[in-house]
Amino acid sequence: MSKPDELLMDVAAVVESEQSNQMSLTVVTGGTVITGRLAPEAVWRQRVAEVLADSDRLGPFSGIFTPDPAQERPERGGPPTHLHFHLARILQGSTGIPETGGMYRVAISDVSAWTVGDFSYSDH
Repeated sequence: MSKPDELLMDVAAVVESEQSNQMSLTVVTGGTVITGRLAPEAVWRQRVAEVLADSDRLGPFSGIFTPDPAQERPERGGPPTHLHFHLARILQGSTGIPETGGMYRVAISDVSAWTVGDFSYSDH
């Protein structure tokens, strides 16, 4: 496992501390390009829990993602280890999958390249 990029860890820490979901980021991980906005882990987990709770088949999994105040980052200590994307897409050629954007969790240590901002694409 490679050493995580300290600057990227700082970006993730600011997202967590400011509780902001406005930071756009594009990363390369395992040869895959993911572009979207970062969200604090608790916000990301809550949104995933809401989506799962609305599903008849996946509803039982929603509790796994419900933020637990005992699990908040300050009590766990240390810098963030993952990036939490929402409204994100995997770029495949000129197409973004899914079209509506998805929720992705990426280990910072698995990011091989990154840039601030998100890539736009067009079907035209």
